[in-house]
Formats: sequence, C-alpha cells, structure tokens
Amino acid sequence: KRKAGEEITAQMYNFIDKEGAEVTLRPEMTPTLARMVMQKMDERGEIRELMPLKWFSIPQCWRFETVQRGRKREHYQWNMDIVGVAGVTAELELLAAITTFFQSIGITAKDVGIKINSRKVLGAIVEAAGVPKEMFAPVCVIIDKLDKIGPENVTKELTDKKVPLESSKMILRAMECKSIEELAELCKGKVDMTAVEELKMLFAYAKDYGFYDFLIFDASVVRGLAYYTGIVFECFDRQKKLRAICGGGRYDRLLSLYGSSKEVPCCGFGFGDCVIMELLKELKLMDKVLDECKRQVDFVVAPFNKELFGAACSIATLLRSGGFSVDMMQKAEKKVRNAFSYADRAGGKYIVLVAPTEWEKKAVTVKSLRTGDREDEDRGEEIALADLVEKMQKAFSR
Repeated sequence: KRKAGEEITAQMYNFIDKEGAEVTLRPEMTPTLARMVMQKMDERGEIRELMPLKWFSIPQCWRFETVQRGRKREHYQWNMDIVGVAGVTAELELLAAITTFFQSIGITAKDVGIKINSRKVLGAIVEAAGVPKEMFAPVCVIIDKLDKIGPENVTKELTDKKVPLESSKMILRAMECKSIEELAELCKGKVDMTAVEELKMLFAYAKDYGFYDFLIFDASVVRGLAYYTGIVFECFDRQKKLRAICGGGRYDRLLSLYGSSKEVPCCGFGFGDCVIMELLKELKLMDKVLDECKRQVDFVVAPFNKELFGAACSIATLLRSGGFSVDMMQKAEKKVRNAFSYADRAGGKYIVLVAPTEWEKKAVTVKSLRTGDREDEDRGEEIALADLVEKMQKAFSR
C-alpha cells in the first residue's frame, strides 16, 4: 500500500478469506516486476542480466471502483517496462511502442493524443512553493484530479492538507502552462532546469522517431501513483469522450522501496483493454480490427480416412519441424468439401490432403485457400514428401 500511494490503495479489490487472511486481488504489475528484478540482483546490487531489461506482460487486474463506460472492476492490461536506462530514450521507446500499436489498428494522431509532463519538474515547483517533501505524493494525488474537479476544488483540497494558499496558487499557475517554453520561463531561477531539458529532448527525439504529432505537453498531467519520479504521460481521445486510454512514466526509486541497495532507473506503462475497445467502436474500426485478428494457421492437415490418420500426424510433425503452424484435423473427412469448409473457417492458408492414392506414391495434395481461382490452384498440387517443407518454405517467402 505505502509503495503505490493512497489512490490505488482506495481502489484495491481486497477482502478477508475463510481463514481470516487479508487478500488483495492484483491491481497492477509494476510491484511484481520490481520483485522479479530484485531476484536477479547480486549482493552488490548489480543486476545479473543483459541490460537494459525490456519486459512486457498482459495480466488480469482488478480494482474496486464504480463500473462505468471504459472502466470495469476486472480487466486485462498490457504492460511494457524498461529497466536500467536513466535517460529519456527509454520513455521514447515506450511511446514508440504505443504509437506503433495505434497505427497498426488504424488509429492516428488525429484520433488520440499523448499528454506529457514531468513529476521531477512538478516536485521542484512544489518544493519552491514551500511545501515539505513528504507532502509531495499527497499533493500529486490532488493535482491529478484537476480536470475532474477544477482549480477551486483542488485549492480547497490542498488547503485541507495544510498547503498555504499562496503555495497552491503557484502550483496551479505551473499547471496552467501551455508549452514547455512557458514552463521553462516560470521555472527559471527557481528550480533546477535539468528536468525541463529532458522534456525538450523527448519532444525533439519524437520528431526523429516519427510520432511527434501524437505528443502534447500538458503541465497538469501528474499521474496518481506515488512512485513516479520523472516524465509521466497519459493518452486520451481527442474528442474527450472517454477516460485515459493508457498511462505511465518513470519510477526510479521503486526498487529501493523493496530493499535494493542501489537506485535502479525504470519506466513503463499500463494499457487497459476497456477504453481502447470503446474507442474502436467510436471510430467504427472494431469490425476491421476483429477481421484482421481472425485466427490464421499456415496449414490444415486433413486425413482421408481413419487408416490414414497416423500418416496425417506424420505430415503435421514434418511441417511443424519446418517452422509452420499446423492445425491437425481430429476427424477424418471422406467428403473433401467438409475438410475444405473446416480449413477455411480455421483460417488455413493451405490445406494438405492425405489420401490413399497420393500416399502410396509418398506424396500429398496441397491446395492454397487464399489465392486466385486458376485451374491448377483449384485442383491443388501433388507434392512429394521429400520436397514438401522446402517447396512450401519457398512458397511462403514469395
């Protein structure tokens, strides 16, 4: 609880089991990753793996909160993290992964934007405003609600936390900056400018990487989790109809909370399945994406009768040894039409028919299910077993 902060603590799906033990269903994967990395450390705090570590997962997560559009108590979340890189090149790589995914499913920079800010800059501003360091995390949780409750209510909540009014005004003034240049001007002479330069560098590299159009500087983005220490980001639809699509940032001190003798630079993001599904519906892209995600397999192997089932199994093994994906039909089909129907529904690119006449000649018939209707393709091609893998590897390489 103390490692993630009060926001996620309030959303934990927890209960007491029949043996009286306190149980919490997993709210996120970042602490799990931290423990995994710790297990790879030696007594000097060095990680015994090729660095940097690049890791992803798609776990099931739970949060006890109000069910609404794009928000469920149970969901799947795509996570990506990079461990061991102190500079913004790690954040750059993560943002590249997110934007590449968007483009792969037809979502453009006109549809979504990724808001970027720095907790490091905010920390310096909060400290310059006279707020004690130990109050930084609670202040971030309040500021994170700026879009939802407005500046007046944020000021009220900060006052309730004993933050002086003038300090609240200074913090909110920083949150209202519309550009990195404006933020830099506000910070000049008051805070260390290193974090501001990091933001500038990230945007500059994004141009080279080709996803600059997705990025938006937004000084009000702070993320609610307590462990963030540097650049943070959240992705929203441009129409502002939905909740955040994904979010993440840098968390350089989290491993230290779990006992690491050294501070290990880390950054990552979480990308839930709920909001992206709603966005695909909004953009009328769902049917296209589902069609592209249909099951596909290289070969469906169809035995003509039960006597040839063993022979068909050997063909399946032969093709798999050549690196192909194979769906082995579990029931012999004397009616070729039925075998073709199954192969088509299974997403097969080719069907391999294991029939008595061809098998006696140590051959099989291979037919493409995804090409034109030329007569030679329609009948299929008889291929000797000795040539099968090599010939099909050439066919796939074309």
